[in-house]
Amino acid sequence: PGHGFRRVTLTKPTFCHYCSDFIWGLAGYQCDVCNFMSHEKCLKNVKIPCSCIAPSLVRVPVAHCFGPPGHYKRKFCTVCRKSLESPAFRCEVCELHVHTDCILFACSDCRQCHQDGHQDHDTYHHHWREGNLSSSARCEVCKKTCGSSEVLSGMRCEWCGILAHAACYIIVTPECTFGRLRNMILPPSCVQLFSRNFSKLHCFRVSENLQTEADEGDDVDGSTQGSAKDIQISTDSSKQTLKIFDGNDAVKRNQFRLISVPRIAKNEEVVEAALRAYYINDDQQEYELQTFTQQALLSDDVINRNDAAEDSNLGSVFRESVPEAWIIRAKPKAEEVIRIYPAWLKVGMAYVSLRVNKDSTTHTVIKEVLPLLGRQTESLQNFKLVEVLMGSKQVQRMILDNQELILNRLKDIRKTSIRQMNQTRFYIVENSKSIVRVNLFVGGLPPQLSREEYTNILKDELAIKTNVVSVSHVYQAQGAVVLEISCFSEAERIYMLVKDTTVNDKPLNAVVIPEVMASKIPQNCCPLLVFVNPKSGGLKGRDLLYSFRKLLNPHQVFELTNGGPLPGFHTFSKVPSFRVLVCGGDGTVGWVLGALEEIRHKLVCSEPSVAILPLGTGNDLGRVLRWGAGYSGEDPYSILVSVDEADDVLMDRWTILLDAEEPAEGAENGVAEPEPPKIVQMNNYCGLGIDAELSLDFHHAREEEPGKFNSRFHNKGVYVKVGLQKISHTRNLHKDIKLQVDQHEVELPSIEGLIFINIPSWGSGADLWGSESDNRFEKPRIDDGLLEVVGVTGVVHMGQVQGGFRSGIRIAQGSYFRVTLLKPIPVQVDGEPWIQAPGQIIISAAGPKVHMLKKSKQKQKKTGS
Repeated sequence: PGHGFRRVTLTKPTFCHYCSDFIWGLAGYQCDVCNFMSHEKCLKNVKIPCSCIAPSLVRVPVAHCFGPPGHYKRKFCTVCRKSLESPAFRCEVCELHVHTDCILFACSDCRQCHQDGHQDHDTYHHHWREGNLSSSARCEVCKKTCGSSEVLSGMRCEWCGILAHAACYIIVTPECTFGRLRNMILPPSCVQLFSRNFSKLHCFRVSENLQTEADEGDDVDGSTQGSAKDIQISTDSSKQTLKIFDGNDAVKRNQFRLISVPRIAKNEEVVEAALRAYYINDDQQEYELQTFTQQALLSDDVINRNDAAEDSNLGSVFRESVPEAWIIRAKPKAEEVIRIYPAWLKVGMAYVSLRVNKDSTTHTVIKEVLPLLGRQTESLQNFKLVEVLMGSKQVQRMILDNQELILNRLKDIRKTSIRQMNQTRFYIVENSKSIVRVNLFVGGLPPQLSREEYTNILKDELAIKTNVVSVSHVYQAQGAVVLEISCFSEAERIYMLVKDTTVNDKPLNAVVIPEVMASKIPQNCCPLLVFVNPKSGGLKGRDLLYSFRKLLNPHQVFELTNGGPLPGFHTFSKVPSFRVLVCGGDGTVGWVLGALEEIRHKLVCSEPSVAILPLGTGNDLGRVLRWGAGYSGEDPYSILVSVDEADDVLMDRWTILLDAEEPAEGAENGVAEPEPPKIVQMNNYCGLGIDAELSLDFHHAREEEPGKFNSRFHNKGVYVKVGLQKISHTRNLHKDIKLQVDQHEVELPSIEGLIFINIPSWGSGADLWGSESDNRFEKPRIDDGLLEVVGVTGVVHMGQVQGGFRSGIRIAQGSYFRVTLLKPIPVQVDGEPWIQAPGQIIISAAGPKVHMLKKSKQKQKKTGS
């Protein structure tokens, strides 16, 4: 399909792109356009289309979401099929990888993750992407391996993950059921997002600053550097290198491709080589090369020149004065056949072919096409003709004027760029009332204000136009609002402005939010809301973000550095039942659970179960719920399967009220208000004394040199070092605090640290309470409504507990605690330390228990064997 194969002599080991086997012997067959390489025996079976006809096979044009360029090992370019050695682009939503100079030739064939008012379907077909599979990949049809690390080969559906050979995928039924993860995926037909002007990175909330290897500089998509690397300026005197432009647009941007041709080449051969460099496999008879000199290039003349110059006959390409640059021009035609695609078709890529001549206008085309589509009874006024340019980075739509001459339009497009003509389609579209509704989440505002006050702040700071912008939701406790905007340019203006706005010295943040149509979610579907903290755990969060966006619908994956957990919960607020996966350390889990607690009353599913993928240093909660001590690169797909199979358990949460009696230091004239009481939530444990002091020192060390703290091993080393400096402490914490449990005073032994524990794992997995039974106390559970109180005598004792040689000193068990501090003492709650002034600390059970997900045991047995 579309290939131009010719026999080539092989000079290095080569593999067939169809069957991925080695090509023995010296001869293979290579496509002149896309470099597809094949055995002679495989030629007749090749079904993979050439890059030059890829645009014609797009079912629904969806642009890709490219981040900054990066280095990707053992990956291949989808356009030219060669490996990616230099920095290259990858799509954040699908498996497309492409060289910087091939990006212009990729077309908009990304996954359709939401409905946007154009061609919205409810049935989904497999979305096949070729190549870049692991070498262990197995074909669904014939069960043999179909991956290859040598060439671009094998097919994968980017929704359900089904794998197949190029030979086998054609017999797979076209409907996609989303595979093993179907109950967790947010179905694309239930998500709506009108995003016209927003870049794909904004729509999918991909933060642009996370790429570490990103190269600065915007000139990357200039197609000069890449094509130059393929064809070194020819030293062979029988060949010569030419610069080829494909139209006026390329001339303006100085984007050319180089071709190397024999000096004695005929005109046709040069035209053919030029077209192939631009991935065009049309008949070269329809094109010609037009020369222009460097002077003409510098003046604007070449762009505004009249047609006279173009018609001058060029004869042989090579005269005495060899020009360095040529433009490909299409020869004018008296009539052409164009394809018209009906936008309302739910399946396939059906189109109607129509012959147009110099008198055909948009109006006559619509008139001729409607009867062919069985809509002859309808009024022409109800339809419009839309020209769609399916570029890899954005899909551009333009409604054609009724009187526009179609042949002139085609001529203009080709003059601008022959490549763009190859990526352009005409759709016949029904006129409908187009809705514009962009939802923008704006956070970072002062908390606890009314809707009017928020509207006034936004009017002052962002000059919002209230006729097109309304505040649809207010989250007072968090200082956030959701704006509904009915004008694209206003939405884009506000989005860009928010990034540079501060209110009360606090920067605002804006997130584009999709609309989930809850009524369309299938009965048994319980989508997974994924939160990832990309800063946790040695930056593994970034890779997980990328993997989860690929495996699920990117609209259900939220980055916590981008507005926190609230945008995610808001997006899912109408979903009747969902689960949550939090990827981060214990602090991140606490952050998400706290946000859930505050916003619970606004969710239809008010008690979603929460699973954890531990990325931090301690990960005590992750250990207790069997998610492991820390993520070490397991396959993200199997993690999602484990979440799907996990069991629901309940867990207590506690509220700690800290009421300092003494005024804060630095008070003026000695007369000062005491600090207002502070309320914190606790999930794991709360420590007073030595435990919190070590945590505080570690915290300070990390704030001084954050760059060093990116591995768990280093983090633990610092803990040990900080601890060794504290060994000679005297044990008198018991003299500085009083403890009351369930209204009874409790005598404290001689200790240096007092710890309240909710879960049976402390300080990276140690069991502080111990396992031996004791008739004074009940066996601890995470949902018994009781906290255990334990003492440690110092650093050495803590070390012994960590090593598993001893347990702590059991002091009490209860559900309501009052601690009186007689002097300032370090306190830590779930790893967040500070110095607490003298006063009262009250610990009591917080609201309802939370639903957590515990990894089920059966799965582990299987993998162990």
